[in-house]
Amino acid sequence: MARRLLDGNEAFSVLTWTDNLGWFELVYGLAVVASALLLVGWRTRTMSVLFMVGVLSLQNRSIFIGDGGDNVLHLMAIYLVLTRCGQVWSLDARRAARHAGSSGGGPERDVTGVVLWAALGLFLAVAQLLGLSGLSWFGPGPFPSVGWGLTFWVLWLSHGVWWAVRRYASGEPRTVLDMISKLIHNGALLVIVVEVCLIYATAGWYKIQGSRWQDGTAVYYPMHLDYFSPWPELSRVLADNGLMIMLITYGTVIVQVAFPFTLFNRRLKNVLLVAMICEHLSIAFLLGLPFFSLAMITADAVFLPTVFLVWLGARVASVRDRVLPRRTAVRE
Repeated sequence: MARRLLDGNEAFSVLTWTDNLGWFELVYGLAVVASALLLVGWRTRTMSVLFMVGVLSLQNRSIFIGDGGDNVLHLMAIYLVLTRCGQVWSLDARRAARHAGSSGGGPERDVTGVVLWAALGLFLAVAQLLGLSGLSWFGPGPFPSVGWGLTFWVLWLSHGVWWAVRRYASGEPRTVLDMISKLIHNGALLVIVVEVCLIYATAGWYKIQGSRWQDGTAVYYPMHLDYFSPWPELSRVLADNGLMIMLITYGTVIVQVAFPFTLFNRRLKNVLLVAMICEHLSIAFLLGLPFFSLAMITADAVFLPTVFLVWLGARVASVRDRVLPRRTAVRE
């Protein structure tokens, strides 16, 4: 049944390769490991691809049990592959900084990265030789007439070329590849920005057309559903306050409709961004939808001002240095 469904919507999932329960558990476990490694920024380029494969495989295998948060995660997992998300706040960035300090900027051997790259290439080649589903060259894929097999090989070769240029070719070739990488990164960020704006704009304008949103009572009803009431007493207290219900209902619509237009004003955008994050935190707490809220907050993070991110990084580093003093300091 799952194979017929995926053949109909042309979705990708490695879980259709076999019906063995052990295969599902292996894919699920590897998806969790890839997510954790991507979170800490270990081999970020590779882990972002594995994270995407895990997300698409698990979600496309059972699309009827997903929600809006799963849809956001689905899209962002694809876009994340094209970003340089390991440049800061990652183990990759720390490793690069240590290498630059110890070798004076010389080429890095990176045996672990080469072995991982070769192993994944071998796995992909074997999977295609076995004729496993979803790995066609020019069939269904992320782009029209570009199959997932071709996409994975392009990503694999791109990682190899990037490593080889950094290792053996300095100067102009490395500068050109770095410029191309930045261009792709900025394009992916632009797509994420547009996607988030579309999510909020469509949600807000559709709400305006609903009678319950127009009369200010829409938030009242989900608070009386057991499925969306992890804290029944708190939901009942809020639902009994007509003024609070009206403010939350109208405030939600106003913030969602106005947010895309505030991008032209930095200060106003930051104010509404805080309001949006608070809204999602309240949804997670009051309606019991933590994963949807976390997915949206993560997508909203692309709008955070650089000044705030630099300040946050400095504060976290300061706390880290106080709690976990550097080894050199301990030796002294």
